Amino acid sequence: MGAWLAFVGRNTLAFLRYSGGVARLGGDAAYWTLVAPWRGKGLRVRATIHQMVLTGVNAVPIVSLIALFVGMILAFQSAYELRKYGGTVFVVNLVAVAMTRQLGPLMTAVIVAGRSASSFAAELGTMKVGEELDALETMGLNRVKFLVVPKYLALILMMPCLTLVADLMGIVGGSLFTTVELGMPLSYYWSRAVDALLLKDILSGLIKSVVFGIIITEVGCYEGFSVRGGAEGVGLATTSSVVTSITAIIAADMFFSGLFYYIW
Repeated sequence: MGAWLAFVGRNTLAFLRYSGGVARLGGDAAYWTLVAPWRGKGLRVRATIHQMVLTGVNAVPIVSLIALFVGMILAFQSAYELRKYGGTVFVVNLVAVAMTRQLGPLMTAVIVAGRSASSFAAELGTMKVGEELDALETMGLNRVKFLVVPKYLALILMMPCLTLVADLMGIVGGSLFTTVELGMPLSYYWSRAVDALLLKDILSGLIKSVVFGIIITEVGCYEGFSVRGGAEGVGLATTSSVVTSITAIIAADMFFSGLFYYIW
């Protein structure tokens, strides 16, 4: 019993330390992004645009392809059950609402976490191992402002854009199935999809996407700053950043899904 309690206690304290470190980094990033520019401390605009290309524009092909397949799979599976009750017409409603409220933002966040959280952790971890972070501090440059804020701002701006792309491609994937397999006219599919969607369905997904972007940036950068050792430490931080960010994304998605269910 004593060993079990010690195990629980150690892991609880480790979780609290980790959460506190991520929260502090997020607070610093929010300050340098939202408050400091109004006090004349500026933003690294070119670096932010560069990060927007790396994390957002370059992710469009993979996000589009996976969303297209997910939309088709969702249409396949929903039609399989709805066909029993003669309700295949409701496949359109299910695909449109499920993609915009849930699958679009969640799937996009998982893809971006795999691409960007690992990239952030590897980049910052390599800089720490190479003592480049110490060199920045010696030069009087704040490492959060110089390294984290461009990533933070880029994902806040690009995650909703990628989510909209995923929503659209998922609905397109559903239209391919309903048109070919169910013989539903394409014009009818899109008119029904538009009628099924409400503004709150799209907004709820976009709100979640912004939160997911913040989580990905904070976890990836924190893991990079926390690297210990050499190349092995960088590898461990890279792996941990992906696993932790995806876990946090799913937990946040559960929270916001329940919140929107009851209040929206």
